Amino acid sequence: MVSPIGRMGNDELGPPWLKPLLRASYFIPCSIHGDSNKSECNLFCLDCMGHALCSYCLINHKDHSVVQIRRSSYHNVVRVNEIQKYLDISCVQTYIINSAKIVFLNERPQPRPGKGVTNTCEICCRSLLDSFRFCSLGCKLGAVKRGDPDLTFTLRMKHSRDAFHGGSESDESSTPKKIRRTQIFNRMMMDSPAISSDGHNNYGGERSASSGDEATTNISRFSPATPPIFNHHNARRRKGIPHRAPF
Repeated sequence: MVSPIGRMGNDELGPPWLKPLLRASYFIPCSIHGDSNKSECNLFCLDCMGHALCSYCLINHKDHSVVQIRRSSYHNVVRVNEIQKYLDISCVQTYIINSAKIVFLNERPQPRPGKGVTNTCEICCRSLLDSFRFCSLGCKLGAVKRGDPDLTFTLRMKHSRDAFHGGSESDESSTPKKIRRTQIFNRMMMDSPAISSDGHNNYGGERSASSGDEATTNISRFSPATPPIFNHHNARRRKGIPHRAPF
């Protein structure tokens, strides 16, 4: 049996739970747990596709996919990290509220767009950023009903670079810069030829007895010089006894 979460509707307008999600009544007292505290309905089960649920109703939906509905400016919203697991929300403008990215469920008509607005929602004419076409999931659904072939609610599989190449990023890219520089410096010191006392270069396995001293000399060239010793006793020494000027 195919789960209703992944199955599309008969008319390919989205999953079968999308319309019930948009039409449900939220933030009303639960008809079953109305006498309990915090019994407002702000949850929706994507498997049951019924009415909105309260927190006490979740005991009957343990293994189901449930999203939480929130409110912003008297409009229902859902967090992007919750809904994008089941729905393609591309072309819908997202907003950041309380440090969380959200999308609105239904359209929010705007009487007149502000001055200088160059992009509006294709359904309700609400002002948008230039990179978006709709202000809510409901407006995108309305455009899908019109038969726009470029719109879909079906999630597309993302082929990551790791899965394609069969590996993750190289260790070189994940190594801190400071460590990488130290490794490069050591590699340069090991690969550089050591100059022997007779003026010939010694490479690879042929190392002269003085190669260790020469390597120490090369390393000392890169180390900072010893700062001069500052005598604080002389700096605090008082000058001579002051003498009065003659009258």
